[in-house]
Amino acid sequence: MIGTVTPSGNKNAALPLLAATLLTDQPVTLHNVPCIRDVHTMMKLLADLGVEITELDRHSFRLQATHVHKTKLDPDLCRDIRASILLAGPMLARLKEVELPPPGGDVIGRRRVDTHFLAFSKLGVSVQINGEFTLRVTELVGQDILLDEASVTGTENAIMAAVLAKGTTIYRNAASEPHVQELCELLNLMGAQIEGIGSNTLFIHGVESLHGAEFTIGPDYLEIGSFIGLAAITAGEITIHHAAPQHLGMIRLMFERLGVKFETRGEDVFVARGQSLTVVPDLGGAIPKIDDAPWPAFPADMMSTAIVVATQTVGSVLIHEKMFESRLYFVDKLIGMGARIVLCDPHRCIVQGPSRLHGERLESPDIRAGMALLSAALCAQGQSIIRNIGQIDRGYESIEQKLQDLGADIVREQDDKN
Repeated sequence: MIGTVTPSGNKNAALPLLAATLLTDQPVTLHNVPCIRDVHTMMKLLADLGVEITELDRHSFRLQATHVHKTKLDPDLCRDIRASILLAGPMLARLKEVELPPPGGDVIGRRRVDTHFLAFSKLGVSVQINGEFTLRVTELVGQDILLDEASVTGTENAIMAAVLAKGTTIYRNAASEPHVQELCELLNLMGAQIEGIGSNTLFIHGVESLHGAEFTIGPDYLEIGSFIGLAAITAGEITIHHAAPQHLGMIRLMFERLGVKFETRGEDVFVARGQSLTVVPDLGGAIPKIDDAPWPAFPADMMSTAIVVATQTVGSVLIHEKMFESRLYFVDKLIGMGARIVLCDPHRCIVQGPSRLHGERLESPDIRAGMALLSAALCAQGQSIIRNIGQIDRGYESIEQKLQDLGADIVREQDDKN
């Protein structure tokens, strides 16, 4: 794997930013929008609500919600995407009502939505659950709210509901991931008054209305992390353009624990050949641990890639996935490829490397595991076939083309319906 690659826009920023366009009847223009399935589904949901969407180029769109003519979301589209729930906050702010079918998305364990509705309730929203969620409010009123967990989508939804609320809302224990920050930045460009961006305490002073704006979505740091890991395990040398290195701090620390280093060159990241790929033990020679937690800790969505990298490192490492109880179940596919992994329980596994992986017939269980399996296949001996690639397409744009440009022998079968 040799060459240069440019990451797509951050999927996890694009989805809430698209939802935020419902908060005004004026046009909002978004640039660097990733061309992926989840974004297409979100746009279909918005169009079904009456939003006018104009494609300016492959990655730029102008959206105008002049007439939002319905309050019930399409249940079929909601089943395809978990981020459909992000429409609840702006619809409550704009229409005071929303009928929300259960959101879909990855099957990586229970993904609670309680934080969304607890925040809405504090703002004055009534919540009825009867196979779907019916939310209504007469007037959103700002409050001092302690979120029960630092949920990313819960925080984003709560922010969008509060920007047009009466008075000031304070969110404590708020998520602060880069995509949450980008949402706040766009909303402020639209006329919102949000303070504390990047921290876990947000102060939102409600305004009467928002106006149009233009915004460029930042690069997807999860895709960047995937390319860093892929370069290391394939003995490659990759330059990643426009990589926003300021968001890679904990990714750097955890990769260094696995003997993987990268350089920052301005806004670019360079991964050199000859990575040590040797586990760095903790003090006293103890087995180190890689675990996930809310930002700025190691992202949960990078755990699958970290496991694959660990299969190619010398030494043992404990992987502790704290957030999703089914995410580690994909390791049976790595074990089938020859990896030495002990699954201790739904949240922990021990990886002993290096292992010589061999090609296998695989199936992508979710977005991040799908990309991790693709990385494993590229460093394995022999041919691998990965089905259900629609999961990968949900989060990674033109991934086979990007990998081909780096020298990978990868072909998308045209008759693969998944």
